[in-house]
Amino acid sequence: MTPETAGAFRVEVIQRLSELSREAWDACAVGASQADAEDVDSDGRNPFLRWDFLEALESSGSVTANRGWQPLHLAAFSEDRELQGVMPLYLKGHSQGEYVFDHAWADALHRAGGQYYPKLQCSIPFTPVTGERILSRAKTEEDSTTLRTLLISAAKQLAQNLDASSLHITFPTEAQWQQLGDLDLLQRMDQQFHWRNRNYTCFDDFLSELSSKKRKNIRRERRAVQKSGISIDWVTGSDLTEAHWDFFYRCYLDTGSRKWSSPYLTREFFSRIGERMASQILLVICRKENREIAAAINFIGEDALYGRNWGCIEDHEFLHFEACYYQAIDFAIATGLKRVEAGAQGAHKIARGYVPNFTYSAHWIAHQGLRHALEDYLHQERRHVSAHMDVLLDHVPFRKDLEITTC
Repeated sequence: MTPETAGAFRVEVIQRLSELSREAWDACAVGASQADAEDVDSDGRNPFLRWDFLEALESSGSVTANRGWQPLHLAAFSEDRELQGVMPLYLKGHSQGEYVFDHAWADALHRAGGQYYPKLQCSIPFTPVTGERILSRAKTEEDSTTLRTLLISAAKQLAQNLDASSLHITFPTEAQWQQLGDLDLLQRMDQQFHWRNRNYTCFDDFLSELSSKKRKNIRRERRAVQKSGISIDWVTGSDLTEAHWDFFYRCYLDTGSRKWSSPYLTREFFSRIGERMASQILLVICRKENREIAAAINFIGEDALYGRNWGCIEDHEFLHFEACYYQAIDFAIATGLKRVEAGAQGAHKIARGYVPNFTYSAHWIAHQGLRHALEDYLHQERRHVSAHMDVLLDHVPFRKDLEITTC
């Protein structure tokens, strides 16, 4: 690809994140508020945007071309070769591991005689967590706009050079989603379920805000786990060991086999993040009669706990809810985190105090016929998602005298 330029910036394609320094990437991820690399707090903000996380995906063999995720990151440099903006980008040969479903789009283009794959995907692989996708350390709004426009233009040009059908930017922030709409990308909406910490001091404070029926149901579920003799530990920081990762990976593989799917993440990935990001990891370990029987991994952000993967080697009623939802709430209250994001989908989370929230994606389609059809479809879909959100909010388990909105 011929590099794109605009003003003092030049965009290049980076095929391995290790070609960029951790400090330079993280300075862009943190943004202009901490623009000097030496001032970057590597334990802050969204953990999935960190160089440590994204590079671990690549160096562990979890994200590779032969797995359908070929890294083609875009990097914008100033005239003095200082990294000013980045866009995590992958050439995809399938639509797996994205959590924004476009299989019907691929089928439609194939039926029309076109090829949907390869496509370009701007995302955090296997991670349906909202965050900025065009990362910039620009100190002025003018430079930020220039970098965003330049990187999107470069991504579209790269798609055309590679004969890719499309460019997809998944789980951006709402503000960035609006900006992408202004850059001629189609806009899509969906929803997830998040828990919000309303300044609770303990789990019972949270329960006191629920309706009587929902409060009793949650207490019944938690008692059932306790009565079955299951104990639960939180493991984080320097307490994490390779033995913990061995067990967690066993659970992770079991979840994949139950869903008739291949695991996305390699065993080595967990060792790498354990070495690099231990302070941002919470591993919930469940035991029965001194046997480890289940585990859930969470990542700790600046103000949120992000639930990611779980698995078990023994089935126990309500254990999934306890390990993934209630323990996450307990930890968030204990550490003062503002919210828990429990991953994609799952309307059953509403009954456990998790409230629906909008998520966003933006899409550029090269084929004009498909683009026009999707533009109309997405307009209707956004209306449906908004209407469905209103219905879901009417069914949250909180007392009627409380005003509950999205996080």
